[in-house]
Amino acid sequence: MKFTILGCGSSMGVPKSNGDFGKCDPNEKKNYRTRCSALISTKKENILIDTSPDLRIQLLRSKIKRIDKVLFSHMHADQTHGINDLRVFYLTRRKTIPIYADKETTKYLLRTFAYCFKKTYNEYPPILNLNSIKDKFYINDYDEKILIQSLKVKHGKVNSICYFINKKVAYISDVSDIPKKNFNLFKNLKFLVIDCLQYNEHPSHLDLNSTLKLIKIFKPKKAILTNLHSDLDYNELKKHLPKNVEPAFDGLTFNF
Repeated sequence: MKFTILGCGSSMGVPKSNGDFGKCDPNEKKNYRTRCSALISTKKENILIDTSPDLRIQLLRSKIKRIDKVLFSHMHADQTHGINDLRVFYLTRRKTIPIYADKETTKYLLRTFAYCFKKTYNEYPPILNLNSIKDKFYINDYDEKILIQSLKVKHGKVNSICYFINKKVAYISDVSDIPKKNFNLFKNLKFLVIDCLQYNEHPSHLDLNSTLKLIKIFKPKKAILTNLHSDLDYNELKKHLPKNVEPAFDGLTFNF
C-alpha cells in the first residue's frame, strides 16, 4: 500500500491567496503547500482522506484517475470544500462514491452540499452516499482485508478523527489534544502523520513543542509533520527535528 500526502498546508495554504509566504522561502519548492488531504492507495482502491479546497490540483499533480471511498476527519472548510471535485469520478463510472463521516460532519455536508447527496432543482444527479464512521471497519482488497480504525480527538472546540490503517499508519492532520487513555493506539506505528501548525501555542492545533513531546512518547519509526503554517520554513524547521521526524511536503509518499 502507498500513502500520499496530497496537501500539507494550514487553512490558508502557502503562499496565502495574496501571495504572502510568511517566513517561508519562496525559492524552496517544498514550501508551496496546498490544504490538507491524503490518499491511501491499495491494489484495488484509492481511499481519499478529506476533500481539500485544492483537491483538483492535488489529484492532477499526483495523476489520480479514480477515487473509490472518502474518509472525512471533520467539518471545517479546509477539509470539505473541495467536495465538488469528486463529481468527475461519479460521471466516469456512474456509481455514487461512498463517504464516511461523524454526525457533526454529516450534518454540515448535508446542509452545505445537499446537491451531492440528493437530486435538487439543478437536476444534477447525486454523486455521493453517506455512511456513519465506525470505530473499526474493513476494506476488502482482493484477498486481503485492510483495517481502518477511527479515533475522535479534540480540535479546539470541535472533534476531529484520527485514522489508523492496519495498525501501521496514523493520520491526524488537525488536533489540539489526544486523551492519554488512547495513547496505546499510537504505539508501534511505522508512520505517524501529525498536526504541527506553528512554533507558538494555538487553541486548535498542536505546536512544534507539543508535537515533538507526543512523538517522543509514541515512538513511531517515522513521524511526518503536516498542517504547516507559513511561519514554518521547510529547511529551517528540519534543522530542529530529530532524525526520525521530517516536515511534510505536497506529494510526499511512503509505502507500508
